Amino acid sequence: MKKIILFSFLIIQSVFHGQVSSEEIQRGLEAKKQMENQSLFQNVTFDNVGPTVMSGRVVDIDVNPENPTEFYVGYGSGGLWYTNNNGMSFSPVMDAAPTQNVGDIAVDWKRGTIWVGTGEVNSSRSSYAGIGILKSEDKGKTWQNMGLHDSHHISRILINPANPDEVVVGAVGHLYSKNEERGIFKTTDGGKTWNKTLFIDNETGIIDVAVSPKNFNIQFAASWKKDRKAWDFIGSGATSGIYKSEDAGVTWKLFSIAESGFPSGEGVGRIGLAVFDDTTVYAVLDNQFKRPLDTKKSNSLTAAFAVPGDEFLKLPNKSVNSILKNYGLTEKYRAENIKHWVQNGYLNPDEAAKVILEAVNSLADAEVIGAEVYKSVDGGANWTKTHQGFIDDFFYSYGYYFSAISVDPNDANKIYMSGVPIIKSNDGGKTFTSISEQNVHSDHHIVWVNPNKAGHLINGNDGGLNISYDDGAHWFKGNSHSVSQFYAVNVDEQEPYNIYGGMQDNGVWVGPSNYKFSSEWLQNGKYPYENLMGGDGMQTQIDKRNPNIVFTGFQFGNYYRIDRTTNKREYISPKPKKDEKPFRFNWQTPILLSSHNQDILYMGSNFLHRSMNQGQTWTAISPDLTYGTKQGNVAFGTIATVSESQLQFGLLYTGSDDGLIHVSKDGGTTWNKISENLPQSLWVSRVVASTHKKERVYATLNGYRNDDFTSHVYVSDDFGQTWKSIASNVSASPVNVIVEDNVNENILYLGTDNGLYVSLNKGMSWDDFSSGIPNVAVHDLVIQKKAKDLVVGTHGRSIYKVNLDQVQQLNDKIMAESLHVFKINQIKKSKDWGNSWSSWAKASVPETEIWFYSNANTELILQIENSLKEVIFSQKVQAIKGLNKQVYDLSITKEVAERLKSRDKKLKLEEAKNGKYYLPVSLNTVSIQKGKDKVVTDLEIIEPK
Repeated sequence: MKKIILFSFLIIQSVFHGQVSSEEIQRGLEAKKQMENQSLFQNVTFDNVGPTVMSGRVVDIDVNPENPTEFYVGYGSGGLWYTNNNGMSFSPVMDAAPTQNVGDIAVDWKRGTIWVGTGEVNSSRSSYAGIGILKSEDKGKTWQNMGLHDSHHISRILINPANPDEVVVGAVGHLYSKNEERGIFKTTDGGKTWNKTLFIDNETGIIDVAVSPKNFNIQFAASWKKDRKAWDFIGSGATSGIYKSEDAGVTWKLFSIAESGFPSGEGVGRIGLAVFDDTTVYAVLDNQFKRPLDTKKSNSLTAAFAVPGDEFLKLPNKSVNSILKNYGLTEKYRAENIKHWVQNGYLNPDEAAKVILEAVNSLADAEVIGAEVYKSVDGGANWTKTHQGFIDDFFYSYGYYFSAISVDPNDANKIYMSGVPIIKSNDGGKTFTSISEQNVHSDHHIVWVNPNKAGHLINGNDGGLNISYDDGAHWFKGNSHSVSQFYAVNVDEQEPYNIYGGMQDNGVWVGPSNYKFSSEWLQNGKYPYENLMGGDGMQTQIDKRNPNIVFTGFQFGNYYRIDRTTNKREYISPKPKKDEKPFRFNWQTPILLSSHNQDILYMGSNFLHRSMNQGQTWTAISPDLTYGTKQGNVAFGTIATVSESQLQFGLLYTGSDDGLIHVSKDGGTTWNKISENLPQSLWVSRVVASTHKKERVYATLNGYRNDDFTSHVYVSDDFGQTWKSIASNVSASPVNVIVEDNVNENILYLGTDNGLYVSLNKGMSWDDFSSGIPNVAVHDLVIQKKAKDLVVGTHGRSIYKVNLDQVQQLNDKIMAESLHVFKINQIKKSKDWGNSWSSWAKASVPETEIWFYSNANTELILQIENSLKEVIFSQKVQAIKGLNKQVYDLSITKEVAERLKSRDKKLKLEEAKNGKYYLPVSLNTVSIQKGKDKVVTDLEIIEPK
């Protein structure tokens, strides 16, 4: 009877799911903090291995008005960073906070108080939710949550300069669902209590709040109605508009009424505001109303494609992509893949044009008006469009991602606008010029204008930070820190191995695993990481037989085979036949080289495709493995994850973005759905075949696109016929990836939207595994088997790695011992120890890691003895319960050195340039002792070969 009740409970638990409340999320964050403090792995520290130069998405900048070389920069999912040398270097100030997801920042520079509105507001696929308002009164050393936990995405924070305890906050609200905690909130006691002063409805939030520079009473707010789903995004609505307060945000009145001259209705999208003074206000609008039919533009596309195939192939890709951009189609259609169709005879240019025009007509947001600028000179009562015609090639089809405007504090006619390029106007918005130079990334989110120095601008975009002192004629970068947003990572088999990764809007890069940050590349001209591809970089596969053959690509299934020795690139994505419907590809399309045969390549659309010749030809080996497409403007009903068993050829698994998991045991001939008893309609973020037991498979589901922050982790030991939840004590956070340890089958690694976990018992319980990594989204994990390294791809703090040698050795026997010391590899003696190549260079100091396990927090004695059992080094060590690391620099005292030399006259033991003596070639022992318990291992210094 108990078994029946338990089974029924599991079925109910698995099938039904819902949103996690903000209170549960807060309790989860508290539990995670406690887990961090008690983790067995606090001393297993991750190293950041870059890259830095391409940076990540900047969402806000706050500059010291008295010293503009000092400022803070907020990144969408990379935390808050501080510089006091004009961006030459940065330090993180929010790593101790429970989240790295930033919407807006505000600084009281006189008191050193920092406010952070958490949760990015750009409403992209990876605009992660926040946890309310964070406040630091010690310049970022500690943080306090001041409430508004369920606001999820905070757009603006205004501090009254005359009373810094008076703060006004704009909240967008949930990204994928309705909620009440959105609108405008005000505190007069430094955040202890809040009053909601403007609420429109549970679908409309506040995307911007702007204040008159010299009058805190005069404020303008932009409301925004949007509806985002995994398959559709409507970025406008009738409740979008402009409100005004004349009493410092206590009361608000709608000013963008029909009679005002500002657009109203269902097509009003995101609005950005800039206030020059009490009466002069600018607004940039993402106008989603349809344009009148432009036959010239349609004719331009038809004309460009109305050429013979050979001539079409000669057209510059840039020209073709420029035409496609006019239609907002560059996510799905690019010159490269259209030319592939033509070259391989799938379509001629004229047929390709028809396909594209059909796509144009089917898009809800195609040929919208786009960016418009409006100006009011009477405090918002009346608005006038500043320009004639359209502002083309600026927002394209995704103005929801930008809509930011700035006005020069000293010139009411000088404005700057953030879109795909940065543009400025010197005549109040009548005409515009681009100030996006060659070293400036696209997709901009903020331009700060120095009120005290004309032409000094600081710009934040998807590629980090740019600074100009000549009004945008020239720029330099401030990208010295690791804040890239990786979607996927992989490694090759070289020694040292290389790390590959695709990231948001910054392409695909490859770099050495032994990377350490250095500015030396500015001198020698060669950055250690190399760019392989642009766009939004996606997954990478590397041929184990020839590491120069790489398979990678950009969004929506555009993949290539690249020969890095010749830089030859071949477009390899499967295409439907003329009588077939187009394939549906996920934003991050899965691609997989078979572990059994490196000529076999798998790729997922709504079908699973297999190539027997590395992508030259394809065969669909499955039916549609999704529920089918949904009506909307975002690709959906796609395969999101693919896995092949390393233990049995032909054992394949797929997971889809609409919640389906399928298995084939015969290489794709037959398929069975195995997700009936799992939560339904959640994105399958991973399905992973075990490397230890062929019947075992793991699955993780992700509710991010449902605003569901439950952790979903499952295992099956019968090919997915039955599932067991192993989420156990993982804090409430959507799960992105699970990896099984390749050495120890009991060990699992789990990446979530808020950190990394490890389990030593197949998921029965989890421990925090993030020493050195802040609470950032972990998107991908991969183990480099030879090096025994875990490589971590984060969506906000670039790439980390950690060595797993000691972790993999942990088992019940070791953990039952009071103490256990791990073997130390032989160390080659070096004449460089303690010496340097120059009087001005730092001495080379060796470091040896002595690892041991303690079953309690305690003080220990670590000693090193020579072969005569004489103590040559001794130190007290404070151990934690868990893995401990003591770094020893191999030095000995002068007295010990003299004693050793007196005993062996032939011994060469000289004082190094740094004044230290180092262990000679010898066999020594390391002992660690707690009371009567003592463990010993060898420490051997050998002659270099």
